[in-house]
Amino acid sequence: MKKEFVAALSLGAILLASCTPNTPAETSTTPETTTAPEVKNAEPMKSISQLFDDYYEERLQLFPLEATAIADNRYNNLLPNDISQEHQQKLKAFYQKYQDELKTIDREKLTEQERISYDIFAYEMATSLEGLQMDDQLMPLNQFWSLPITMGQLGSGSGNQPFKTVKDYDDFLGRINGFEVWADTAIANMRRGMAKGEVLPKALTQKVLPQLKSMVVTDYTKSIFWEPVQNMPASIQGPDRERITQAYTKAIKEQVVPTYKKLHDFMQREYLPKSRTTSGINGIPNGDEKYRYVVRYWTTTDMTPDEIFTLGEREVARIRGEMEKVKAQVGFKGDLKAFFKHVNESKQFMPFKKPEDVLKGYAEIQARMQPQLDKLFGLKPQSKFEVRQTEAFRAASASAEYNPPAPDGSRPGIFYVPILDATKYNRVGMESLFLHEAIPGHHYQISIQQEQQGLPKFRQYSWYGAYGEGWALYSESLGKELGLYTDPYQYFGRLSDEMHRAIRLVVDVGMHAKGWTREKAIQYSLDNELTSEEAAVAEIERYMAIPGQALSYKIGELKIQELRRKAEQELGSKFSVSAFHDEVLKDGGMPLAVLEKKINEWIAARK
Repeated sequence: MKKEFVAALSLGAILLASCTPNTPAETSTTPETTTAPEVKNAEPMKSISQLFDDYYEERLQLFPLEATAIADNRYNNLLPNDISQEHQQKLKAFYQKYQDELKTIDREKLTEQERISYDIFAYEMATSLEGLQMDDQLMPLNQFWSLPITMGQLGSGSGNQPFKTVKDYDDFLGRINGFEVWADTAIANMRRGMAKGEVLPKALTQKVLPQLKSMVVTDYTKSIFWEPVQNMPASIQGPDRERITQAYTKAIKEQVVPTYKKLHDFMQREYLPKSRTTSGINGIPNGDEKYRYVVRYWTTTDMTPDEIFTLGEREVARIRGEMEKVKAQVGFKGDLKAFFKHVNESKQFMPFKKPEDVLKGYAEIQARMQPQLDKLFGLKPQSKFEVRQTEAFRAASASAEYNPPAPDGSRPGIFYVPILDATKYNRVGMESLFLHEAIPGHHYQISIQQEQQGLPKFRQYSWYGAYGEGWALYSESLGKELGLYTDPYQYFGRLSDEMHRAIRLVVDVGMHAKGWTREKAIQYSLDNELTSEEAAVAEIERYMAIPGQALSYKIGELKIQELRRKAEQELGSKFSVSAFHDEVLKDGGMPLAVLEKKINEWIAARK
């Protein structure tokens, strides 16, 4: 989740859908083939559990990609036009209805677990309604998260969209229809944005163009959307096989390719000349207000941008001190920047010959740490897990990421690794990356959350960046306890990854609230972390595309570390790290304030 579990959300979708989950990976808000269902009229409340059940059932119809992500295939043909005014009004009525219904529940009469659910649900409704007030559908595309990228993942057959039955193939044709509708709305919205000055930075528009162009093929069999046809199960035969083949041939030629071409040509001819020269969201109308909202949304705190900036500078200074110690330990002569260059470019750190070697390296890390996991965790996921190479069509602009398993076991949790050239893949930092994206980071947290019996579904499948990314970054700090980081260079990789998240606090606020340029932010990264210029550019442009999201990691990690220190100090000999980890994980994701209250109560009970 460097993947970001929430993939496929544009800034507009984040602001408008607010608490829509996905770190994972294709659960975004998206377009429709048929009219989205009308929001039901409020009914008399029976119980809080019934309220939660009704909410989640209704939500899946409004956000059908969330249903697909958890292998609920009832809505696999739907792709709501989520950037339309009509859809936004439905969402507003939906959230308002359930906020009103929650107020009819007496919190004091609930069980402890129900009170946690109550507090999380109240937070979700308020945050979602506030996000809708931002009225931001005018920048629906960016190079990191957007529906054209998600459609490629879904349509390739390697993502969440199933292609096993005749109905599966027919369902995705419905989503192709919805994508056409969405694209027309996206262009209309972007033209409105151009008139208001609410447009992407030019650097980001330039990165979107090749992504769109790669989907414009002259030979339909070369389209990524053809792969499900090429890999059609042998069980589909006769007239069905022929009909599906003809339908996908027609859809790719007449819908998919023309839609991507339309978006590309519009972006190149009309949008690029109007794209802005500023880097931060404060360069658009009401940008300061929107940034303050996304800061609250992603961190689940009331921290101000200035407070976060100061915290980031303090963390950068602290981690630099730790890096200096490792540099001295290995006997490197030269300053820290020279050490970055040495670690980043020396061939001794690039031992791989082919992509399979890189994937094998991650499997070896998992094997080394496996014996120690029992000491740190009582709860362990039942879901299967795999490491895969990121698909070629998106590898150039992708980060390593985690895609959650299907709750029914039909799809494992997947750690995707982009490998453009295996001979240049640097092994430094592989251990910390595996801890973050895979075990015990995203795979443990998300799988355990989904597998917990008794949680309302809106909690089983929710995502809070500060909690989820905070846990994953905290997991990196467990390396020594898990038998890793015995190589000082791998520990330096850990420090570099931590520095990377600390830098985010500085550059994200710098660009979006303090007038920093893209170039200043890139240079700050190069001066303070182990990275290449190419990687620094990709990261900074990611922060430009999704303001505030990068803040969630460090804010969440620091809170979990703070709670662990408190538990250790107050419980003394009664403290169990395994019990602490289980307590953090067992109730799933939640805002940090709710987590802190829960852990404080746990500490008091264990005393």
